[in-house]
Amino acid sequence: MTSLGPELATAVRRQTVDVRGVPASALVAEATRPQAVIVALHGGATTSAYFDHPGHPRLSLLRTAVAAGCTVIALDRPGYGSSAGHEDRMRTPEQRTDFAFAAVEALLEGRERGVGVFLWAHSAGCELTVRMASDPRGADLLGVELAGMGRVHHPNSLRAMEEWRRDPTRARPDLRRVLWYPPHAYPPDVHGGRGIGAASPAYEGHRENWQAEFARLAARVPVPVHLTVAEYEQVWLSGPEGLADLASLFTGAPRVVRHEQAGAGHNTSVGRTALAYHLHVLAFVAECALGVRALPGVEGRHG
Repeated sequence: MTSLGPELATAVRRQTVDVRGVPASALVAEATRPQAVIVALHGGATTSAYFDHPGHPRLSLLRTAVAAGCTVIALDRPGYGSSAGHEDRMRTPEQRTDFAFAAVEALLEGRERGVGVFLWAHSAGCELTVRMASDPRGADLLGVELAGMGRVHHPNSLRAMEEWRRDPTRARPDLRRVLWYPPHAYPPDVHGGRGIGAASPAYEGHRENWQAEFARLAARVPVPVHLTVAEYEQVWLSGPEGLADLASLFTGAPRVVRHEQAGAGHNTSVGRTALAYHLHVLAFVAECALGVRALPGVEGRHG
């Protein structure tokens, strides 16, 4: 673990590219001769800074992944970062998926890709990731990580999520409490989203038929899938039951790995256990890069 220390000082820079007249921004950290490229997609009410929290390099996915030999592009999802204010061009899921694919291609231009691209998503970013991974354009992905998502809401979040869907652009104290529970899982200057918050575009709440669509799209994901639920998750049903329910949807994946991150709240990449979480999933990325599927004689889809 101590060998990661010096490498965490790696350069992270912001880059903006043009996607058919709409600016797309990202945080980028490049490895020398990368094994693979990780495209990271943040959740709601934040930006790509979620994956490189200011002042906390040990919490940074970008810095840890570069130390492990991967280039990372943390894309500001449609309606966030430089594309905020262009929501009229991203009203439909298809428009947002096209935008993300085009932005990733533009950001990868001239960069070494290693053996391929891995998608890593958190919370609301998982919707876009599942759409991309189930799209024919995503057939060559190395794999995907989905954290902070599920099918059934935790009882503690039902009312807060209902209010949020009515208007995702407004701050919701009840939702903030479940998203950042428990306080001790985060450094004090990180808890509550300090330093990484952003306004949510209106489309975030308009997913009335998402659960049925999610089941349909998940079955079409043809690449290895890693699922992470936090020990103290309060937004989605957690524990073995929640993970098993989620894993059961990915019937077309050659391998599905379920993981409960000990000591973590919903925001796994900015909590005190973020480094442990990132290293765990980076091991899965390395396996995907090496072409590892299910072990012989072992049930692969629900490992």
